[in-house]
Amino acid sequence: MDFKATNLVFFALVVSDSLFGQTAKQEQLNANQIIDLIRKNVRCPWSSETVDTFKSGNPEDVVTGVAICMFADMKVLRQAVADKCNLIIVHEPTFYSHQDEIKSLENDPVFEDKLKYINENKLIIWRFHDHWHRTSADGIYVGMIEKLGWSHNQTDSSMLRFRFEKQKLSDFIGHLKLTFPGSSFRVVGNPDIIITNVAFSAGAPGSGMHLKLLREKNIDLLIAGEAPEWETYQYAYDAQLQGKNKAVIFLGHAVSEAAGMNYCARWLKGFIPQYINIQYIESGSSFTTY
Repeated sequence: MDFKATNLVFFALVVSDSLFGQTAKQEQLNANQIIDLIRKNVRCPWSSETVDTFKSGNPEDVVTGVAICMFADMKVLRQAVADKCNLIIVHEPTFYSHQDEIKSLENDPVFEDKLKYINENKLIIWRFHDHWHRTSADGIYVGMIEKLGWSHNQTDSSMLRFRFEKQKLSDFIGHLKLTFPGSSFRVVGNPDIIITNVAFSAGAPGSGMHLKLLREKNIDLLIAGEAPEWETYQYAYDAQLQGKNKAVIFLGHAVSEAAGMNYCARWLKGFIPQYINIQYIESGSSFTTY
């Protein structure tokens, strides 16, 4: 090998080593850096008044994998550990209240055991609620409409109103059961009324939103997450007893939003480096019906 060829080989090795070093550095993203990427990619201003904050762990720790979920319950935490995901992005509270307030949980055995598991496994939990709803379009609704297969039924850009062929409420329920097998719904309304115009309200935005939609003249059916039984339930029940063409199907909070967090996992893959494992973990129902 002549001098010129030797220099070319040496140069190639140096460049290769340099690029390898850059890749190695890229792989060392910490949790703060991952969240910064999320902040840059949501289509809404970032608010300082938000529940979208770290709930546990050291944000400077290198991320070994990302788990996306509705609830960071013990089952999800154990699955994340098994899958080597130390950053958990959760939609709902981890510690049983909207603000994740833990002072009242001091000396509580359930809280202490959960926190012990989180700390022992160095899990970093970050909540993604407010800005996932505020981004344009609302990430939860995008995922849910995709899951329901209702994109062609939308009557406006709000993702709240849909139109279907005329059918009985009982038949509409049958279609929903195919979409959510194994789920149980709470239904208020005469199963024989005819449904055409449907409103969708994910999660628990409050009965004010539910009643506003039900008051719309054309809305026959509201698909909702959950509400106190003395509010939306009673309004819809009185409407039924008065013979009005109104009904509500309560899917349950988790069922009405979970597909939005599944979509979140796919959304993250669009801007987080591919070498970081990102996966959705289904929380499932926390209760059993008999």
